[in-house]
Amino acid sequence: MTSLIRHITVDCADAFTLASWWAGALDGELGDDDHPGDPEALVTTSAATLLFVRVEDAKSGKNRVHWDLQPQDRTRDEEVDRLLALGAKIHGDHRRADGTGWVTLTDPEGNEFCVERSAQERAAQ
Repeated sequence: MTSLIRHITVDCADAFTLASWWAGALDGELGDDDHPGDPEALVTTSAATLLFVRVEDAKSGKNRVHWDLQPQDRTRDEEVDRLLALGAKIHGDHRRADGTGWVTLTDPEGNEFCVERSAQERAAQ
C-alpha cells in the first residue's frame, strides 16, 4: 500500500490562535485537547486534517504551497466577504468582469490562500 497524507501541517507563531481561525473559516473542529499556548493544534474538516505547529522562525516570502478554497453553499464573493469579516486580508484580486477568476487572501499570520468560484458558479458559465 502507498502512503496517505495524514495531516497538512502549517508552521506558525501561535498554533491555537491560527488553528481556531481556520476552524472557523472551514467550518472545522478544533481538537478537544487543544488550548491557548499549546505548541500544536489540530483542526478536522470534512476535506482534511490540519496540524498547526508553533515554530520560532517568522514567515518570510511567498508560500511554496497554498490552499484553493471552493465555497460549497455560497458564491465566491460571499465567501470572500465572510473570510474578510473573520480577519483575512486581500492579497490579490484576480476577478474578471465576466465573473471568472479568484481572490488571493492571507490568514492572520500572512499565509496566502485563494478563493475560487463555487461549483454552481462554474456550471453557470
